[in-house]
Amino acid sequence: MSEFVFPFPVLVCDTGGTNVRFALVSQPEGRPGDIVHLRTDDYPGLAEAIEAAIPKLGTRPRSMVACGAGPVAGRTLKLTNAPWVMDGPEAARRTGLKQGLLLNDFEAQALSLPTIPETWERRIGTLKFGAEGPQVILGPGTGLGVAALVEADGRFTAVSSEACHIDFGPISPEEYALWPYLERAHGRITSESVISGAGLARVHRARMMANGAPDPHVDPPAVTAAALADPSGEEAASLRLYWHIVARFAGDMAVTFVATGGLTLSGGVLPRVVDFLDEAAFRQAFEDKAPVDALAKRVPTRLVTREDAVLVGMAAIASAPDRYAIDYASRAWV
Repeated sequence: MSEFVFPFPVLVCDTGGTNVRFALVSQPEGRPGDIVHLRTDDYPGLAEAIEAAIPKLGTRPRSMVACGAGPVAGRTLKLTNAPWVMDGPEAARRTGLKQGLLLNDFEAQALSLPTIPETWERRIGTLKFGAEGPQVILGPGTGLGVAALVEADGRFTAVSSEACHIDFGPISPEEYALWPYLERAHGRITSESVISGAGLARVHRARMMANGAPDPHVDPPAVTAAALADPSGEEAASLRLYWHIVARFAGDMAVTFVATGGLTLSGGVLPRVVDFLDEAAFRQAFEDKAPVDALAKRVPTRLVTREDAVLVGMAAIASAPDRYAIDYASRAWV
């Protein structure tokens, strides 16, 4: 066991390709305070964003737990969908932080799973969380994140993945029809290119072109807004297909990790389109995994509705770092 300690107050930070969110945790076991939202593109890097957030937070932090949407290499992280290179020691030096830790965003999401109460979730289906076994969390935003959580000897370990970049193909006549019209990302059709926020628009555009209409050239917010305005329209039909695609990918990840502890959906996209979730259809697509469908049927599913869940999870890491099997010696900014 380590004797690693984060000096308080601790700044917790969630950085994506579009937004960066900060909150201050004043004391151990404390909850994050008010969230400060900034646009990632408005700042050249992490240090500048920290300095912009501090006056709004009211107190200068002494340490930090941060996560970002990209792979971690030691104490640095390159955002996948933004030009930032998050260098922990450099940010600490420039902002006066005594200590810090940098996590992949879905590594942090996975480590946050033990802190999520039932009041923050929308259960999908009848199965309740609480069974033993690995858990999986996935969620679409600017990109698509996937990670797992395992527990051993009372300590939690996150298992990161790049499952967002696996090839993804059609399985139904409706999907076969639209697949030739899907816009490719980096020359490929991947799970992220279909399930991310941009993927929502790609699915709608491809579906319309497969039906003989011209490319509508719409972005994800426009698809969502039109669907909410007309639940019987084409955009709403595309959103229901999108949920089906999310469900079958979620089922793939559940059986990949044998996630008997449950699968959690998060991210910036799904809570906005939850009105188009058909729970029975979701579970049917999720469980259709023969010959391991019996396994899939054992996995509970839920959607996290609180946007600050990962910040609360990082606050828990700062309060009790020994509960988490993290190699602080090689990863912390000491």
